[in-house]
Amino acid sequence: GRVVVSGAEWSSRGPSGRLGGRVVVSGAEWSSRGPSGRLGGPSSRLGSFSRVAAPGADDPGALVSLADRLGDGLSRDAFARTDWVLLFSISGIYGSAFLWIAIALRSLEPGVIAVGRLTLAVAALAVVPAARRRIERSDWALVAAAGMIGQGAPAFLIAAAEQHISSALTGMLVSGVPIMAVAINVLVTRRRPGRIQLMGLGVGFIGILMLSLPDLTGSGGSALGVSMVLLATVGYAVAGNLYPRVSQTYGPLAVTMWGQAAAALMLLPVGFLALGGSSFEWGSVVALLILGVIGTGIARAMMVTLIGRVGPRRGPVISYVIPVVALILGVSVLGESVEAIQVAGVAVALVGGFLVTRAE
Repeated sequence: GRVVVSGAEWSSRGPSGRLGGRVVVSGAEWSSRGPSGRLGGPSSRLGSFSRVAAPGADDPGALVSLADRLGDGLSRDAFARTDWVLLFSISGIYGSAFLWIAIALRSLEPGVIAVGRLTLAVAALAVVPAARRRIERSDWALVAAAGMIGQGAPAFLIAAAEQHISSALTGMLVSGVPIMAVAINVLVTRRRPGRIQLMGLGVGFIGILMLSLPDLTGSGGSALGVSMVLLATVGYAVAGNLYPRVSQTYGPLAVTMWGQAAAALMLLPVGFLALGGSSFEWGSVVALLILGVIGTGIARAMMVTLIGRVGPRRGPVISYVIPVVALILGVSVLGESVEAIQVAGVAVALVGGFLVTRAE
């Protein structure tokens, strides 16, 4: 779709119409990569029809102002059916990733796991033509940065963290991504989320504390492991605010695959040095295959798509559902213990996630 500025108002396909790759101003087309800069995510949504002063076709500054008003990356509409399907599918895959990492760590070092899962993800996505779309040289730095910050560094940090803390606690701590995403997005755009969404984030944060407290205060708590996971959540949140800038132009699959390729290359020395401490075991290798192809390739593309649809502040809401899967698998498969306050924390976090997805 596109936005047409005509007279004193702009219009779209409907109250939740999505912005496409170009804007038509008084008959003159402006590329989203032209004087106006980028418009944000490929599917930034309009909460309702609005009346704005129509900028002149020869006034790039006015068009920038319009783009800024439309491209903050935050949708205040309720999730559509497709958004919910993506949400729960990604949550299930990501929630199980902590189990596969724990199994892979039985014979593989974190550096090998990080490089391996990224390389496998690139191989899985490369079979899709859309993922092989050429990235222009001017955007390579941004794509590579998003790939390393949001995929490469977290892949290593989370694997290293699980050497010190349980897979369940790791999954719980990743629930902090939405809070990090909001803080970063607010700093960048200087826009506040709506009251209901803000309340949801607060409730979700309380749930995170309830989930994490027993492990952090008990004998199994590890400040190093927790710090690594929290640093990884910052990376996820930062990348979530970077992806919409390029996914509009190249599509989520291309941005994901090339970002993973760049991250794998940058981590290659770390993986090579970790080979000496690794050994071959079928269980670990199979876990790494699942983690790379499904958990890092397919799921990552789905995540970028979700962020593009609902915005960087609400896309990471999947982190509220991940603890449920991580807890279930940690207890049933790995024999990890769970306390009552953690079960209650899951419920509180889910309430927060629900509020964040509501319309304003």
